Amino acid sequence: MFADFLRRLTQPDPTELPDEDARLALTALLVRIARSDNDYSLREKERIDLINAHRYGLGPGATSALRAEAEALEAEAPDTVRFTRAIKEAVPYEDRRAVVQALWQVVLADGTRAQEEDALVRMVTNFLGVSDRDSALARQAIDGTS
Repeated sequence: MFADFLRRLTQPDPTELPDEDARLALTALLVRIARSDNDYSLREKERIDLINAHRYGLGPGATSALRAEAEALEAEAPDTVRFTRAIKEAVPYEDRRAVVQALWQVVLADGTRAQEEDALVRMVTNFLGVSDRDSALARQAIDGTS
């Protein structure tokens, strides 16, 4: 179902993604983080929907539809390294930095910081090309609001 999308995303010289494709790819990354500890909770799903509602101005039906599509994409997506590097090439830095903040929101949504999620966020941040400093600031901003 997503073969063409994934092929475009992981081609050797990807172009900047159209808005709808970027939404889908970035939401799939949020889903991958949430699933990384094998406990994809309702709170994490709700947090992903809330992030998308705020980030893209979507209503409840649209956020859950986007998440459902992203869940299917995440299941078909290549390994995290290739998937994340492809996003790095196709998405501007400021958007990637905002994604890191969203990743931390998902990790902290269930009130615990699972080792698997924490390690994956650190790896993904690196592959997205977001600095350690920006990632730490994003996490601190979320820790301060939790």
